[in-house]
Amino acid sequence: MKKFILLFISALFSFGAFSKPDEGMWLLNKIAQLNYGDMQKLGCKLSAEEIYSINNSSLKDAIFQLQNSQGMGFCTGEIVSNKGLLFTNHHCGYEAITKLSSPEHNYLDDGFWAKSYDDELSVKDMRVSRVVRIEDVTDRVLEGITDETSESEREKMVNKVRKEIAEEAKKDTHYEASVSEMYQGGEYYLFVYEVFGDVRLVGTPPQAIGKFGGDTDNWMWPRHTGDFSVFRVYMSPDGKPTKSYSKDNVPYQALHHLPISIAGIEEGDFAMIVGYPGQTERYLSSYGMIYKRDFFNPSIVTVLETKLKTLKVDMDADINIRLANADSYASNANGHKLFKGEALTLKNSDAIQQKEQLERDFQKWVESDYARNKKYGNVLSNLKQSYEAFGPVTVDMIYLSVGLLQGSDNVMSAQAFMNLANLLKDQKNNKTAIDAIITNLKSTSNKMFDKYFPDTDRKVFEATLKLYIEEIPAERRNAVFTDYIFKKFKAKTEAESIEKFIQAAYTKSIFTNKEKMDAFLEKPSYKTLNNDPIFSFVTSIFSNLMSTQMSYLGAMDGIDVNERLFIEGLREFQPNKTFYPDANSTLRLTYGTVNSYKPSDGVDYHYVTYSKGILEKEDPTSDEFTVPVELKEKILAKDFGRYADETGDLPICFLSDNDITGGNSGSPIINGKGELIGLAFDGNWEWLCSNLLFSEELERTINVDVRYVVWIIDKLYDCQHIMSELDIRTNK
Repeated sequence: MKKFILLFISALFSFGAFSKPDEGMWLLNKIAQLNYGDMQKLGCKLSAEEIYSINNSSLKDAIFQLQNSQGMGFCTGEIVSNKGLLFTNHHCGYEAITKLSSPEHNYLDDGFWAKSYDDELSVKDMRVSRVVRIEDVTDRVLEGITDETSESEREKMVNKVRKEIAEEAKKDTHYEASVSEMYQGGEYYLFVYEVFGDVRLVGTPPQAIGKFGGDTDNWMWPRHTGDFSVFRVYMSPDGKPTKSYSKDNVPYQALHHLPISIAGIEEGDFAMIVGYPGQTERYLSSYGMIYKRDFFNPSIVTVLETKLKTLKVDMDADINIRLANADSYASNANGHKLFKGEALTLKNSDAIQQKEQLERDFQKWVESDYARNKKYGNVLSNLKQSYEAFGPVTVDMIYLSVGLLQGSDNVMSAQAFMNLANLLKDQKNNKTAIDAIITNLKSTSNKMFDKYFPDTDRKVFEATLKLYIEEIPAERRNAVFTDYIFKKFKAKTEAESIEKFIQAAYTKSIFTNKEKMDAFLEKPSYKTLNNDPIFSFVTSIFSNLMSTQMSYLGAMDGIDVNERLFIEGLREFQPNKTFYPDANSTLRLTYGTVNSYKPSDGVDYHYVTYSKGILEKEDPTSDEFTVPVELKEKILAKDFGRYADETGDLPICFLSDNDITGGNSGSPIINGKGELIGLAFDGNWEWLCSNLLFSEELERTINVDVRYVVWIIDKLYDCQHIMSELDIRTNK
C-alpha cells in the first residue's frame, strides 16, 4: 500500500501560553529581542547575529527543510561540509532509501556508502530549501481589517495581500516565497526561500542500525538507534539552484556549515535545535483536547491498526512487498503509536485540567469588563458547542476517507476518471477533450501500478470495508453500502456482500489490473467505466458525500473563528507573557539543556545511552533488534577510538529538554559554540501530548549522539572520503 494521505485537513486549533526558557518554537528573526538573554544564561556563546542574519552568513543558512516534489516539508537536515553534505535522520531518508532499493540492491537492509561523487544516487521526488530571510508583514496584511469585518471578507482581503507580498518577494529572483499565518491569523510573516531540486544519497547505515528497536522502541527511552542518513545537495555550475538532477550540476557551495563536536556532553549543557517543526496546537481549548482524546485519535488509531496488521503479514512473507511498502508502513506505524499515546496521555495526565483552569480564569477576566465580554464572552461556549458537533462527524470522515477512499491503493485514482466518464457519453462531440484527458492518464497510469501487489491490496481493502460497517452505525454510513454494495452484490450477510464486491473489484476492474487499464486507455468507453466496480464504488461515495462534508466543514468554520478570538483574548489576558506562535513548518529555534528525567515513582532515566545497551537489547529472532555482525564485533572489541567518552564506552543517544515536534526530525542539536552534537529524532512516550501542552518535567527530545554517527562513518564503514569533508572539533 502507498502512503495513506488523509483527505481531510484537521483544523489548527490552539490554546494557552506558558513562557519558560526551554519552552517554545521561536521565530529566528525574533531571537535577538525575545530570547537571547535567556539563551546566554543557559550557556549560548553565539551572538544573535551569528544565529540569524540577513546580510551575512549565519547558522540559519546551514538548516534545510526536506520536501517532497510538491514542496510539502516533512523533515529537517543540516549542511555539515562546504560541499553540500547534509545529515538528516534515517527515517527521514527512509522513502528515498526504499525507492532506490531492490531485492538485488537492498540498501534498506544492507546500507549504502558512495565511494565518490559518481556513486551517489539521485533521489527523485525530494528537494531541499533554506530560508533567505524572514519578515514581519502583519501590518500590511491586516490593514483595513476591523472587528466589524465579516469572516468571508476578511479571508478575501488577507489572501489577496498575502499573494501580493509573496509575488513581490519573488520578482526578478530565483527565490520562492510564502506568507505564513501565526496565532490563527493574529500575525503574518514572509518567508523567502532558496530551493534545490538535485539531492543525492551519499550514505546510510542498514536499518538494523538506523531503525534499531523498530516500532517497539519508537517514542521510548532508553534508545539505541543510529537514526541518521547522509545526502548531498547539488547546484548548477553558475551557483544557482536547479529543479532536478543534471550530470552537469556540482556540489552545493554552502554559505554556512556546522562543525562537529566530539568533545562530549554533560547534563546541564546548553543545547538548541533549529529546524522546521510541523504542527503544534498549544493554544487548543480543553474542548479541543477532549475532542482529540475521545473522537479523532481513537478513530484514526483503529483504522490504521487494521491496515497495518493486514499489511504486515504479506510484508513479512515477501521481500518485494516489504520494500514496496516499507516507507508507508513505517510512516503509518509511527502515526498510529503517536495518536494512541497522545490519547492515553490525555486520559492519564492532568493536561486537560490545566487547560480548564486557565479557561476559568480567562472567563472571569472577560466577564469583569463590558467591552471584553462583548468581544470574548461567548468564545468558550461557542468552542464547546462546535467541538461537540465536530466529534461525531470527524469519526465519520476518518472512516470514510482513510477507510473507504484510501482502503485500496488505486481507489482514489478513479476520481480522475469522473470527468472522462461524462465526456464519453458523447464521444463524437467530445473527441478533442477526451483525447487530451486520455493522453494525461496514459502518462500517469504506470505510476498506479508501480510496485503494486493486487493480492495484498485486496486483503487490506476488504479489511477496511468490514471495519467500516462494524464501527459506523447503519444510519450514519455512506450510502455506497445500501445503494451499491448491498444491492449489487446482495448476500446473506453484510460481510458476504463485501466479499462479493471485493471479488468483482479484483477480477473485473481496470483499477486493479494494468493490462485492463492499458486496454481501456487505448479504447475508452463509457460502458466500461460505468460497469467498473471500483469506479462505481467511488462515484457512489461522492454522490452521497455532501451531507457529511458540509457538517464537517460547518463545525470547523465555527472553530476557526473562535480559536482566533481565543488566542487574541489570551494575549490580552496575559500581557506579561511572551507568546510563541504554534509550529507550522516554518523555521524555528528551541533552546534548553541536556537533561535527564523521572517519568514515574522509582524510575530515574539517565540522559545518555551506550553501545552496551545495543547488545543487551539484541534479539536475533526479531527483525527490530537484530545487530549487524560488523557492529557487534566492534562493540565487543571496544573499538571506539576517539569517540568513546570517559567511561570507555561509545555514547549512542542522549536526552534534552528541547521543545520539538514532527518536522523537527533530522534537526541538528547544537551546543553553545554552534557545533553539532547530535540529531533530534524523537519525543518521549510519557508526554505524547506535547503538541498540545508543554511539560518541563516530562517532555524530552531523544537525539542520536553525533559521536555514534561519525564513528559509524569513520570506524565501522571506513568512509574516509566523507570524513575528509567534516570539520571535527575535539575541544570542549
